[in-house]
Amino acid sequence: MSQKQLKEAFISNLNGTSLLEISAGLSLPPLCLLCRGLLLILYYLHHGKPLSSRKYSLLLDFLVLVSPLLFSCTVLSPIIFYIPVILAAFCAGIFSKIYSRTKREARAPFGQIVKEFQRACLDPECIPAITVFRVYVNVLTSISILAVDFPQYPRRYAKAETYGTGAMDLGVGAFIFGNALVCPEVRQKPHTTQPRFSSLARQVFAVWPLISLGVGRLLSVKSIEYHEHTSEYGVHWNFFFTLALVRLAASLLLAIFPRHKAWLVALAVAVLYQLLLSTTSLKMFILHGSDGRGSRLGFLDANREGLLSLLGYLAIYLASVQVGLWLLQGRSSVRGWLEALRGLALAVLVLSVLLQLCQACTEPVSRRLANLPFCTWVLAHCLLLLGCFVLTDLTLVFTKLLVKGSSVPCCWKVVQPPDSRKKHGMEAEPVGRQDKLSQLCLISAINKNQLLFFLLANVMTGAVNILIDTIHSKAAFTLCILHLYMFFNCLVMYILHARNIVLKFW
Repeated sequence: MSQKQLKEAFISNLNGTSLLEISAGLSLPPLCLLCRGLLLILYYLHHGKPLSSRKYSLLLDFLVLVSPLLFSCTVLSPIIFYIPVILAAFCAGIFSKIYSRTKREARAPFGQIVKEFQRACLDPECIPAITVFRVYVNVLTSISILAVDFPQYPRRYAKAETYGTGAMDLGVGAFIFGNALVCPEVRQKPHTTQPRFSSLARQVFAVWPLISLGVGRLLSVKSIEYHEHTSEYGVHWNFFFTLALVRLAASLLLAIFPRHKAWLVALAVAVLYQLLLSTTSLKMFILHGSDGRGSRLGFLDANREGLLSLLGYLAIYLASVQVGLWLLQGRSSVRGWLEALRGLALAVLVLSVLLQLCQACTEPVSRRLANLPFCTWVLAHCLLLLGCFVLTDLTLVFTKLLVKGSSVPCCWKVVQPPDSRKKHGMEAEPVGRQDKLSQLCLISAINKNQLLFFLLANVMTGAVNILIDTIHSKAAFTLCILHLYMFFNCLVMYILHARNIVLKFW
């Protein structure tokens, strides 16, 4: 077999992993974020000033926010269930040290401090959990697209061939989910009167870079005979095309139907598509082609997975628009977000039950088909991850209020009520401090150029695969390459952010 055939076989015919293992993996990014925040607060407590060195800030962010994910999906994957426990214990130790240090200064009991925390007001202009969710989906995707070509990356985490729940299968749906959370239909003010098809017109202009990137990827892959998994999207199709068409189709539907009914449209699309899969020959066509032997004759036949899975991804996108609208309802207090957190937990529970029912009544999860169980699974786990980020932010808010003057980048700004601003050693965060610290934050840096980060990761992945025999790499060499690859991608974003450069011209 040629090198190209070896690599294609290496990522083919896989069956995914368990939902429990994926959930354990999803707990790592929030714990890493919590650990970084607590370390910054502890640093402030010891030195009386925030970490101001850009060099050390980048190093801390990379070592705490990115490096644990690289280890957990490679050499530490056999103990993946223990890693969250270890990280949680480490975070608990840091918090205990912070609290014991501040307890001597605080005159109020812990219960009174909690009550003051619940009454605290948060900056309603931004929701850090959304930004962090989108950035981490991008980071995890960038790690996986290269790591999957190395033997240290467990085959069960890679994309499943037909049925199954691999970590990379979830990543595709999470990318759609994250894009919908900040789409124009979500960001549009509720009472603004704009032409019904104005968002559609903006999306037509906004998706042309995705179309261009899709064409560029197609031409480059075919010209250098780069290895590809044909049953993923088809012969000519790729994820850039999927993302562009889903955004256009969603804007069209949301121009026809009310935005606040997006979940009903999503449900209708997902259920109707599943009925077509279950009652017609559509499923057999997607899996086995028009002749039943996997033919790729004609454009539709050659790209059947990419074209027909658009319906499932469209359902995920529309449901995510509803989530985005719900999150942006203007909650400004900690108590309001604690109630929202309960709502997210309830939604995850309901979707988890529906997932089991869907699989029992129809078929298992299939990214290749983008069926109803796949849509339900993606929404459940994305809401779980989003809820974990909200919980992490609230924990950091509580810790910041314990330590006067401390601040954490990409975390909520706190605006205390006038009657409690100076009580119990709790005070509002200075307005300018957060903006200054955001300049030192890797999450802010990636967020500013997300599409560029994803594109750079794809280009670097191709370069590494061309230059290195990834399949036969040893563990130490693999970890070295993955760390250099991710650090380079992060460093480029960090430099652009430090110079306030946003490479977006559409």
